[in-house]
Amino acid sequence: MTIDERKNNNISQNNNVIQNLILENREKLSISGALDVLSFDDQIVILETELGLLTVKGENLRINKLSLDTGEVIVDGEISSLGYSEKDFEKKNSGGILGKIFR
Repeated sequence: MTIDERKNNNISQNNNVIQNLILENREKLSISGALDVLSFDDQIVILETELGLLTVKGENLRINKLSLDTGEVIVDGEISSLGYSEKDFEKKNSGGILGKIFR
């Protein structure tokens, strides 16, 4: 099933998208509703989610679990910030990975 099919399936089943972010002691972040991992290294993880792009910043970050079939991602490390950007903004201003990081 492609990402577009999953998006359309989720929208048609329920107009209300539910996404959970659970941050434990700023060291373990559990995310549901992830569609794709766009970029990651030890200081930043950029995820496409059902509610927009999610940027996770910190130190020594690593993806501990990744299951795009169920939309689950677990990020471990020293997490310092989480930020969303709108999906529509991304489509209009796709300036590459540097544009995503420095918004």
